[in-house]
Parts: sequence; structure tokens; C-alpha cells
Amino acid sequence: VQLQASGGGLVQAGGSLKLSCASSENIDRIDVMGWYRQAPGKQRERVAHITSGGYSVYADSVKGRFTISRDNAKNTVYLQMNSLKPEDTAIYYCNCVHGIIYWGQGTLVTVSS
Repeated sequence: VQLQASGGGLVQAGGSLKLSCASSENIDRIDVMGWYRQAPGKQRERVAHITSGGYSVYADSVKGRFTISRDNAKNTVYLQMNSLKPEDTAIYYCNCVHGIIYWGQGTLVTVSS
């Protein structure tokens, strides 16, 4: 499985961005797809994930601000990020569990104060 993440950029605090993760495989066959992030000097952390049945789980730090969704017709998973904070600044990675774990390349999100 190849994953292509996009949509990162520079945004002011309080703004919004929408990340996309396009899969080379039909995502309706993929059990779990998710987003992680890694800030400078910190460990990679899970942001959100969504199952094939549409069940989603969020990190406490993003609950109520971020929404993960999947479009099976487009083989794409999205992360809508609202009310962004400077502490959301990180490289965001998408991944999926399909037998093994696959990672896409990261997309940089920078939130200025």
C-alpha cells in the first residue's frame, strides 16, 4: 500500500486546514487508517484513526477540533483541522493497518501565533 499525504501548510492560530491521504489500494479493504504527528524534539503521537466501519478515535488534545473521515470512492482519508493552535505544529503522517503497518510521507503543518 502506498499512501500520499497532502494539504499541509502555514496557517494562523484559529485557522483551519484539511489534510488528505490518498491510498493506492481500495481503502474499504483496509481495517484502520489514521493520522499521526511529530513535533520537533518530540515523539510521534497518534492524532486520530478511523476503522473500516467508520468508528473514529481521537487524541484528547484534538477532540472537538479535528475530524477524521474517509471517502471509499476516492480511496482517501481526510483530517479536517479547525481552531488550530501553535502546539499543533508538526509533520503529519498518515498510516494504515493492512496486514502490516504502512506509512505515508509526512506533510508539514505550521501554526503561527
